[in-house]
Formats: sequence, C-alpha cells, structure tokens
Amino acid sequence: MTDAMFDDHLIIMPDDIDLRRSPLAGRLPMETYVLGAFNPGLTRLPNGNLLLMVRVAEALREPVRGNSAHSIRWHDGSYVVDAWPLTDVDMTDPRTLRIRGSGWSVLALTSLSWLLPVELSPDAREVVAMHYDRAIAPQGDWQCYGVEDPRISKVDDRWLMTTCSVSPERQSTTLYSSANGLDWTFEDIVLDHQNKDMLIFEGRIDGRYWAQTRPLGDCYFAYPPGSPWRAGPSINLATSPDALHWKPVRNPGIRSSMDGVVSARIGGGAPPVRTAEGWLSLWHGVEPDDGIGIYRTYWSLLDAKDPSKILYTCPDPILSPQASLTEPLSHQMYLDTVVFTTGIVDHDDHYIVASGEADLACRISTIPKARFRL
Repeated sequence: MTDAMFDDHLIIMPDDIDLRRSPLAGRLPMETYVLGAFNPGLTRLPNGNLLLMVRVAEALREPVRGNSAHSIRWHDGSYVVDAWPLTDVDMTDPRTLRIRGSGWSVLALTSLSWLLPVELSPDAREVVAMHYDRAIAPQGDWQCYGVEDPRISKVDDRWLMTTCSVSPERQSTTLYSSANGLDWTFEDIVLDHQNKDMLIFEGRIDGRYWAQTRPLGDCYFAYPPGSPWRAGPSINLATSPDALHWKPVRNPGIRSSMDGVVSARIGGGAPPVRTAEGWLSLWHGVEPDDGIGIYRTYWSLLDAKDPSKILYTCPDPILSPQASLTEPLSHQMYLDTVVFTTGIVDHDDHYIVASGEADLACRISTIPKARFRL
C-alpha cells in the first residue's frame, strides 16, 4: 500500500510562522528566518480540537560573515551569537557546525529551536489558532541550543510531553506536563546524555508508566555471526511509577533486522497507542544513501501486557517522503529524503498522524485503522 492511498497534506510551513512573535524577537543582533517548522507533537484537546506542538528552528539569515560562522545560543536568560573561525568548522550539513580537531564529534547548531502550540480543527484540516503566548523556549543551560522534537501523550487525565533539550553537557530528555493540553509546566530532566526520541505510552500497564527510549553512542557491540539482528541504535523500553523516575527494561525493544533496508538507524516516532490487539508503535527507520539517509515510517504491534514482546512488524513503510507535498516549497528545501513521524490521535475509523516532512514543514496523514490490523 502506498502513501497515495492516504490523505496527506501540509498544515504548517515556514512562511506560516510570524517571527515578530518569536521568543527570540528583538533579542539578537542579526536577522533570522525559519529554517523549518516541523516534527510536531500531537494531541486532542478537551474542546475536541487538536493541538500541534510545532518545532520552530530559527536560524541566522547570514550565518557566515567575514571569516566566521555563527550560531545562536541561550545564555543567562537571553540569547547570544557565537562566532567560530571558518577554518575550525565543517558546514557540509546545513543544520550543524561540525567542530574540527576535537577527536570526537562536536557540533554547534545553525538554528535554535523553540516550540509553538498550534490549535487545529478536529480533523486537522484547518488552523484555529497559533498560541505564541504559550510558546516553549529555552529556560536553562541544559537547553542552550534549543528545545526539539516534542512528543505528547495523554495518560489518564494528564498530558505529558517529552522533548530533547540540547547543550554541551548533554542531549537530555526533558518532561513537561499539562492539565489541559495547552498550558505546559516544565517538570525536570528525566533521561540523561544522548537518549533521544522518548515516547511515553498512552496508558499505564499494571499502574506503571511505560516509554520507548533510544540511547545513542559511537560504539555498538556485534551480534554473533548468523544473527537476524543488526547492531546499532535501537528502540529500548523503560518503566516508571511517576513519569519522572525511569528504570530501563531488561528485554530489548525494536531492533534493526539483517534482512531489512533500515540499516543506518531506527528510533521512536509517535507515542504508542492502545488498540484491541496491543500497542501500535510507529517508528522511523533510515536507509543509508550518500547524504543523511532516507527516513521512512514503519509500524509494529506490541503485546498489551509486555511491550517487549513484538507481535508483528510490517516490513514495508507506512509513510515515505513525498516530493509532491513539498514541491511548492522547493525554494526553501535543503533536505528531500525525510519523513519523521512524531504524533498520532484517534479519529473515528482512522488515525491522524503528524510528521515532519523534509525537516521543513508539518505533514498530516489520515490513515485507516484497518491498515494496522493483523
């Protein structure tokens, strides 16, 4: 089944963002623009509307001036621009400044991300309101390079949102909570260095919270010859009594298989949702190419009582990058091989799925539930 059989459209694009209302507005000595408005968290509000929590990557219009490359950083309640000698950085990837001569991978970012709550109609067809007054911006040193990739889960009567907070000390997972899905309170750092794509299950199991996590590293140990599994980044599991204190689950979660094309990496997509058959998990798999790889969305069904038991994984992607969607944005494109799913909500006999398309815009896909039945 191909993407053409689904209802796909872009709902938020870079030109939809009003930077006059940005948390950075008037606080920088250089002009900025929206590099991308993408990778949105998604949930349904008490009034029936949807909330799209959009990651806005705000970048310098002219990052290179003279003999220096520049990046934005939060510092002590304000924002500063750092200057790096051009001889010290690699700018092959437009999203990063890779610092040379460190002995390991050290990055600065060409943009700083903040989160914009956007209220949508119940069917995700229309924008109802853009809540700039409720934007989430860096508020501590642990977020000095920005707040990225929100994932929203509703558990009981409480909304929980995980984000990736970026700083020189750690790429940590930070937790926000809300009583109404619209007004958010920062809770704390809940996972430490380089653990990304934390997705809290939309429901408890035997009274405990569950989450998918994705630890990163530069070294992975090999599976034995003939193993069906491929070593590398994988989706792990953790449990918690309170959503703040997390313990890793011993059994592995979703791993790359030797017979699949997603050999570059995998990671969590949308928070797992409960179905009649178990937990539906949408995740991203990356096929290597000459660039950052081709990001597609896959799905697995996990056991209702023990999510480490995988009942089924579909070998074919449910979503792939779709050039026809971003064709009107060709003048703003810098990547064309990415769909990165970050949210899912129930909508009658369909699911509404939110993704980042090309690290540029927010994509909405309406997918029949029958597509996920065994």
